[in-house]
Amino acid sequence: MIPEPLVAIVYLISAALFILGLKRLSSPASARVGNILSGSGMLLAILVTLFDRAIVSYGVIAAGIIVGGGIGLWMARAVQMTSMPQMIALLNGFGGAASLTVGGAELLRAEVVGEVLAVGASTTIQLAVVIGAVTFTGSLVAFAKLQELMTGRPILFPGQKVFNGALFAAIIALALYQVASPEPLLWPFYAVVILSLLIGVMLVIPIGGADMPVVISLLNSYSGLAAAMTGFVIGNHVLIIAGALVGSSGLILSQIMCRAMNRSLTNVLFGAFGTAASVAARSSEGLTAKQLSAEDASIQLAYARLVVVIPGYGLAVAQAQHQVRELAELIEKQGGEVRYAIHPVAGRMPGHMNVLLSEANIPYDKLITDVDEANSILPRADIAIVVGANDIVNPAALEDPGSPIYGMPIIRADTAQRAIVMKRSMASGFAGIENDLFYRDNTYMLFGDAKQTLNGLVTEIKQEIGAGV
Repeated sequence: MIPEPLVAIVYLISAALFILGLKRLSSPASARVGNILSGSGMLLAILVTLFDRAIVSYGVIAAGIIVGGGIGLWMARAVQMTSMPQMIALLNGFGGAASLTVGGAELLRAEVVGEVLAVGASTTIQLAVVIGAVTFTGSLVAFAKLQELMTGRPILFPGQKVFNGALFAAIIALALYQVASPEPLLWPFYAVVILSLLIGVMLVIPIGGADMPVVISLLNSYSGLAAAMTGFVIGNHVLIIAGALVGSSGLILSQIMCRAMNRSLTNVLFGAFGTAASVAARSSEGLTAKQLSAEDASIQLAYARLVVVIPGYGLAVAQAQHQVRELAELIEKQGGEVRYAIHPVAGRMPGHMNVLLSEANIPYDKLITDVDEANSILPRADIAIVVGANDIVNPAALEDPGSPIYGMPIIRADTAQRAIVMKRSMASGFAGIENDLFYRDNTYMLFGDAKQTLNGLVTEIKQEIGAGV
C-alpha cells in the first residue's frame, strides 16, 4: 500500500497536469504538448490508483498497460486523419462503457455482500450507469454514421419524441425506485441498463451528419460526467476532477459549436436538421453557374497577391490537404500570400480542419479560426478558394430570411475579388438547400475530385511559372 499522503500528492500533480494540458489544447501550436501533459497525468493517476488499492497483481497491471498502450499507439498511428472523428466517437463510447461497468460492478458487489447503500452512493451509481450507457450506444451510432455504416441523414418515425419521453420517464422512475430501496435490486438495475442503452441510440439517430461536430463534443461531455460520477462511486478524487474537466469543457465546446451555427443545443438534438431538401424563399431558377478550366484558374492563382483557402468536409473526403499545401507553396514562391479561413463547424468534429492542415505541415499562424477575422480579410483577397465547403459559405445565411440556415455566421467567400469553388457537382450541402454563392458574378466553379483538381492546378502553375518538371 502507498502512504495516503503520497497518494494525495500524486493525485494533485495529476490534476494539475490535466488542467495545464487542457489549457494548451486551446491553441494548435501547443496542442501536442497539451496532449502529452494530460496523458502523463492520466498514466500517473492510473498507476498510483492500481498500486495503492492493490486491486490486481503487478503482472496484470503491467499486462494491461502494455496491451492498452499498444492498442492506443496502433490506433493513433494507423487511423487516417480523415477518420479521426470516428475514432474520437469510439473513444467516447469506451469511456462511457467503462463508467457503466464500474457503476454496475459496485452495485452488484453491494448486492452480493448484502450492503445497504447510502442514498448518495446509490444516486451516483445510478447516474454513472445511465450516463455511461447513453454515452456508449450514442457514440456507437455516431461512429456508424461517420463511418457510413448507416445513413448520415436523420432517422425519424412517427411518435419518436413521445417514445423517447416515455423511455426517459421509465429510466428516472426505476432509478429513483432503486435509490429509495434499502437493498440493491437486480431487476430494476438491469432494466435501467437496457433502457439507457436504448435511449442512447434513440438520441443520436435523429441527428444528421451536419451536426456531428456538436454531437461528438456533447458525447465527450457525457463521458466526462459519467467518469465524474464513477469517481464518486469508488471514492477517487482524481477521477472526479478529470471527469468534471472533460464534462465542462465538452459542454462549453458544444455551446461554441451551436453559436457558430446560430442554433440552440435543443434544436441540434431534436430538430432533425437536414432530413430533406429544405425550401428557401430564393431560387436559382434562371441563374447560371460559371465554370472555370484548370488552365485559367492556374493563371489567376499564379499571379494572385492574397489567396484565402476555405476548407470543408470535401477536403477531408478527398484527402487533399497535402495538395493544398503544395499549391500554397507555389503561390508563395511567386510572392503571393496564402491564408486559411476555418469555420468552427467545418468537418465532422471540432477542429477537424485544423487537424488535417496540421498533418500537411501548414504553419499554425496561417490559420484563421475566427469568422469575423476571416471576413475582415476576404475583401482584400484576390481569390478565395472554397475546397469542399458548402453551407458555411452560403450567402443565403445572411440574405434570405426564408432559408433554414438564416442567421448562421458564414465565411464571406462572396466578398473576395473572385471565388473559385472546388466541388464534385452542384449538389447541396447537409442543409439540403442551394448555395447562392455558386451563382454570384464573381464565382467560378471548378468541378472534380478535390485532390485530382489540385494536382492539376499544381502542374499547370509549375508550367506557367517555369518551375516545373
